[in-house]
Amino acid sequence: MPSQGSGGNVIAAICNIFIPGLGQLVQGRIGKALMFFLVTAICYGLTATVILAILWPVGAIFHLWSIIDAAKFTPYE
Repeated sequence: MPSQGSGGNVIAAICNIFIPGLGQLVQGRIGKALMFFLVTAICYGLTATVILAILWPVGAIFHLWSIIDAAKFTPYE
């Protein structure tokens, strides 16, 4: 079983750098993958509007959280 810091978790964390949620998808956690991708994409997308430009920090926090979550994942045994 992979543990924290294993090669699989490192690859998943690297995947999340490029597309938030991709690392969770690689690990087989579809629900979290969708959550991280949708929240980050919506926040980054709404940043293009002038009124909701304050949402980019929320997107950045979720993006960073997805990377850390993939790196620290330990499956249940």
